Amino acid sequence: MSPDRAVLERAIERGEREGGSVEFKERLTKDLHLTDGRRESLAAQLRHRVLSGDGEATYVVGVTDDGGIAGIAPDEFTESMDVLSLLAEEADAHIENVETWGVDAEGHAKRKDNGAPSETPERTDRDAPAEGIVGVAIVREGAVLEDDEHIVVGTAGHVDHGKSTLVGSLVTGQPDDGEGGTRSYLDVQPHEVERGLSADLSYGVYGFDDDGPVRMDNPNRKSDRARVVEEADRLVSFVDTVGHEPWLRTTIRGLVGQKLDYGLLTVAADDGPTKTTREHLGILLATDLPTMVVVTKSDVVSDERLDEVEREVERLLREVGKTPLSVARHGVGAAVEEIDDTVVPVLATSAVTMDGMDDLDEILERLPKTAGPEDDEFTMYVDRSYKVTGVGAVASGTIRSGRVEAGDELLLGPMQDGSFREVEVRSIEMHYHRVDKARAGRIVGIALKGVREADVERGMALLPHDADPEPVREFEAEVMVLNHPTRIGEGYEPVVHLETVSEAAAFYPDEGRLLPGDSGTTRVRFKFHPYMVEEGQRFVFREGQSKGVGKVTDVDVED
Repeated sequence: MSPDRAVLERAIERGEREGGSVEFKERLTKDLHLTDGRRESLAAQLRHRVLSGDGEATYVVGVTDDGGIAGIAPDEFTESMDVLSLLAEEADAHIENVETWGVDAEGHAKRKDNGAPSETPERTDRDAPAEGIVGVAIVREGAVLEDDEHIVVGTAGHVDHGKSTLVGSLVTGQPDDGEGGTRSYLDVQPHEVERGLSADLSYGVYGFDDDGPVRMDNPNRKSDRARVVEEADRLVSFVDTVGHEPWLRTTIRGLVGQKLDYGLLTVAADDGPTKTTREHLGILLATDLPTMVVVTKSDVVSDERLDEVEREVERLLREVGKTPLSVARHGVGAAVEEIDDTVVPVLATSAVTMDGMDDLDEILERLPKTAGPEDDEFTMYVDRSYKVTGVGAVASGTIRSGRVEAGDELLLGPMQDGSFREVEVRSIEMHYHRVDKARAGRIVGIALKGVREADVERGMALLPHDADPEPVREFEAEVMVLNHPTRIGEGYEPVVHLETVSEAAAFYPDEGRLLPGDSGTTRVRFKFHPYMVEEGQRFVFREGQSKGVGKVTDVDVED
């Protein structure tokens, strides 16, 4: 017997022992199980199962009545989960989690994924052959939650300046071991943990209630993240970017592509501001993002050195036209009230001794929401996509504006040919916790009906179904060249980072050229296909050591 099949059979045996709280179904269909009389009866049965299990029931789908492993086709399993979700809603319950196994023709079972749409998924192998699927769904009492107050913070800073360690200590409340141990809670790839270097965006979350911070005991447990989302009255999500120069493109994607409320720039006390510090600060400020600077590793230097680094940070901020505000001198209240696109609070911390961390907690608890008008129409740019067995395609990103809820009909696109696809929101997850609706500024995974995962790409947008979108291949922009070895002439092709779009584009300056330090107007034309672009959107462009920032001024440009 394969290990995976043994795990599945143990789950079934455990369910059988628990008796009244477990139900076996080969499949559920809309035509049979959602008819008027049948639906009411099955919802009552589900309610009974949940009450018998002290608020939790287990539904095993893809098995015979006696628990024999059968397996059903993927589309049948998807329909079964849709039906189960509707029955749970009617019984004032919700599906908390789904684990799935692929079953081949010989009855061999292999675990596929945990079925939880989120920003850090476990991908399924779309090419893996399987005759059917068996799933174990956990149904819990209570309606799916609405999300609470929520701010999103993007971290930046030079490699080894303690971004991930700082966030790890914040979300757990645990001091670091001096070797970056809490960083492991965020570095999701084995090679990142081994080398101590982040190579992709990672995410963390903690929150606050009336008694103070709500933290995770073990962020590597998805259920622990879900618990924080469920218990906290206010959430703080972190988009942790990459400090190593070769991955600057990924850092730009995290700071420009996510709809952030605030930026947090780390500067290590034993190193001070570096070239990368200046680059990351420039990206944060170019997007008009309210930003704070956290001086880390205060425990490894003298008080004199710490003061010196803080003065270096203040000089750097003044050089770029910003006003530093020392939290040590002026207090947390002043930092919360004054932070904006011109005033930058500066705070010294240590993740080892936890000095300054209480002040940082208080700042994060009190900062107001800034990103995304909730009254506008719903828009979200896709940052990544993945497939969850039994759920289907999931688009992950940060909601740019408006609200979305399960069952909404949306448009997804543009596709390669500029068209948009009609899709439906199957479910919404935030940090592994299902929510009924979500609003602007939330990092979510939205499970979509009506599209294959292979057709969902980064840079696409989700829009209301009645929108009349016009994809943009070419636009006009005001740009500033921050760094370039020579001049920028017609046909110059950097990569443009706008929302979650990262695409090569050709520049055609009005004056024929732009020099380092110049500001001017240029036409920008995407090289391969159109995207959703709006006037007023800011972007960063980069090619080798050349970097610049821009703002879209006109999308009605003749091709």
